[in-house]
Amino acid sequence: MKADEKGTRVKERHSALCVEEAEDVVEELRALLAKTGIALPSLGLDPVSLAREAPCPLVELGRCSVETARRLVAVMAAAAR
Repeated sequence: MKADEKGTRVKERHSALCVEEAEDVVEELRALLAKTGIALPSLGLDPVSLAREAPCPLVELGRCSVETARRLVAVMAAAAR
């Protein structure tokens, strides 16, 4: 195997692990938010960051209502105490 082929495989594996980790954290966040009664409908992976040659995705928290934002503030403020 040539060095550049090996490097490509390493990058592909790294990218796959990044995507897998991002998917896992999105599901963890969704489940934790659900326990507090909060749902972020747009929560997911940012499709633009997935389109890169070697994706290392960003988590898209998305938009939410003012009521949901207030609930997030209350939960985070309580956790910060």
